Amino acid sequence: MGTISIPSVEDLPRTADMVIVGGGVIGVATAFWAGRAGMRVVCLERRDGLGTLTTAASEECFRAQFSEPDNIRMMKASIGFFERFAEETGLDDCDLGLRQQGYLFLSKAEDGLEALGRRVALQRQRGLDDVELLDGAQVRKRFPFVAGQVTAATFRARDGWLSTHALTYNLARATAEGRFCLRTEATGLTSDAQGVAAVETNRGPIATRCAVLASGPYAGVWAARCGVQVPVVAVRRHKAIITGYPEIPADAPMTIDDANGAYWRPETGGGALGWALPEPESTPSDAVPTDWTFPAVVLEAVSELTPFWGEIAERLRRDDVFLSAGQYPETPDANPIIDACAALPGLYLNVGYGGHGIMASPEGGRMLVDLVLGRGEDECRPFRLERFGRSESRRSESMVI
Repeated sequence: MGTISIPSVEDLPRTADMVIVGGGVIGVATAFWAGRAGMRVVCLERRDGLGTLTTAASEECFRAQFSEPDNIRMMKASIGFFERFAEETGLDDCDLGLRQQGYLFLSKAEDGLEALGRRVALQRQRGLDDVELLDGAQVRKRFPFVAGQVTAATFRARDGWLSTHALTYNLARATAEGRFCLRTEATGLTSDAQGVAAVETNRGPIATRCAVLASGPYAGVWAARCGVQVPVVAVRRHKAIITGYPEIPADAPMTIDDANGAYWRPETGGGALGWALPEPESTPSDAVPTDWTFPAVVLEAVSELTPFWGEIAERLRRDDVFLSAGQYPETPDANPIIDACAALPGLYLNVGYGGHGIMASPEGGRMLVDLVLGRGEDECRPFRLERFGRSESRRSESMVI
């Protein structure tokens, strides 16, 4: 079982088969698979707890409704892992708060049924055979809160959301012989003729031949310390939680305007809303400032296709709104980097998931560990760092919620 602690200088492990920089859900999931493979793994987190930065600020959702076949495969595998969590981890006493109420993409376009139909056909060709295509009348019959101008929708019942805190800490708990060191900051790498030789920390060095960078929005900054260029930038994203309004349907799916990307889902006692509005890249930060115009903007956006939100907005009180912000670690094509670093042997990258880190974490961690063990090169090929140096980069994933 994994151990989570604040180590003393004397207690810090001095050697490891793998050292992971970053104790968010991506780093912890990587540690889980490394432990399963029999590796002695140490995961370093400079903050007071695991999963307290980007992971905690997420919408906590998961879906397989993607366009690219590699993303469909990755998300289907991760969702299967969530569904089999007790079996996969050997933990019978944990509750992930798994809510599979589906993802509902709504269209008001005149050709919405045809356009979404083409996407569903493509998804089915690429292995996602349980997506439903609904016309306007069908979607309103199943989801009465949907507006009359909606012409079509797609729905997948096995999509949903969970507790990221439960996921992160139970993965850590299930990591065989894993050490999760809090308030322990990785400050750099030591290398020799063979490549990575040690990870330097504020409590001393840990000798290793394998270091994994899983530091979320700080990935580009941290890699630059090692002389490696990683195209990951931090972009601010908001989440608004509104409570105290009984007309928010607790049994609704994650509901998204397919045209503009504004979305909402039920949350205990209310609902959670978000929108990936255009934002400039920002400096990675632990304290991301909020913009209090966001709740009004997102409410206006979601009200068009789900009108009850407009009625709530008319009588909304400030005390009923909780606003937070975090940062997406984004790559140029909105897909992660899962790769070995050619410039420094022994350094591996598991970064740049954007808004998909929670949903991709189990499978992304497994892929990275398989790559370390020399058996996952083909799976990771679409997510190689070198794709950004080629004239034909991987196509950007269009469904980025």
